Amino acid sequence: MDVTEIKNYLPHRFPFLLVDRIVDLVPNESIVGYKNITINEDVFNGHFPNAPIFPGVMIIEALAQVSGVLGFKSMDKTPEDGSIYLFAAVDNVRFRRQVVPGDRLQLESKVVSVKRGIWKFDCVASVDGETACACVIMCADRKV
Repeated sequence: MDVTEIKNYLPHRFPFLLVDRIVDLVPNESIVGYKNITINEDVFNGHFPNAPIFPGVMIIEALAQVSGVLGFKSMDKTPEDGSIYLFAAVDNVRFRRQVVPGDRLQLESKVVSVKRGIWKFDCVASVDGETACACVIMCADRKV
């Protein structure tokens, strides 16, 4: 799935769309995508000018976005259908390495459970096979 198709499943747009491509997706199970981290990211103007590090909260947001694509594809609907995914919780967050310009951030999410519109995902962001961030994300599917 390229960025044009991804935009059908996420309401986010530049500069907050944080998924460049989906490379694997099994509805109701798992998804793998990535974001290319470039020095041109607006966030590097302030985080940090002399030592650019992609913020941890942006990594978590990127994981939530791929999880959102997985949820929407699993339910066979899009934001155009009047639905949106909202953060419900982020648990067990661990950061293990910095993410810097030039990195390709791989984003993986697996469905843990779905109950009453609340989706729970096991998520890992990595660079070159090395874990950058691991967490559990819960999202709520709600009507807009």
